[in-house]
Amino acid sequence: MTDTPTRRLRTTLDRVRTLPAWSALVAGTLAGGLCGGAYGLLTPAQYAATSYVVAVPAENATPEAARGFAQAYGRVATQLAVLGDAQVWAGVPVRTLRDSVRTATSPDAPMVSVTATSTDPELAVDMANAVTRALTRHAEDTRGSTQVRLVQFSRAVKPGEPASASSTTTALVGAGAGGLLGGLALLARPGRPGRDEDPVPAASVPGPAAAADVQR
Repeated sequence: MTDTPTRRLRTTLDRVRTLPAWSALVAGTLAGGLCGGAYGLLTPAQYAATSYVVAVPAENATPEAARGFAQAYGRVATQLAVLGDAQVWAGVPVRTLRDSVRTATSPDAPMVSVTATSTDPELAVDMANAVTRALTRHAEDTRGSTQVRLVQFSRAVKPGEPASASSTTTALVGAGAGGLLGGLALLARPGRPGRDEDPVPAASVPGPAAAADVQR
């Protein structure tokens, strides 16, 4: 006679209850480490290259104005008007530049950093330099009204190592996450056999004679 689904589920739960308490932690850590290591090995390494431009005020402008325009140029650098020109020098579509290029500015310095990421380190360099070149040209076109020009401070150079995490790092992160999930599973682990199956002792009720003696 075949087991019913309820009996099979009960048998599985009984087997889970008999496992050592630390088994969930070990299983979660090993599974998380294997998944994290596999992710690091199968994911292509990403390289990052960064170039810098600085906003320089003209005779009729103030340093505060230069810092303000640097913030504005940092936001404009990833817009279509700039990327449309940058794609000519980078040799990639605008969509690739939009997905791969990020900018950053500082409230204390009139500087804009342009960072490009790619699986090809040379392409990352080309994209970063192309965007800064297009950005400085646009700033030069509006120099008469802004009284601020952009000057290239530092060109992007070929990165020597990937910017993405190594397989060892992803394995450690995965092991930590797996151990955490194993600990949560340990907290939700069913109780051991017999813990919930013992009968609850009945309350002791005194007989009539004992009750009469108590009243006396």
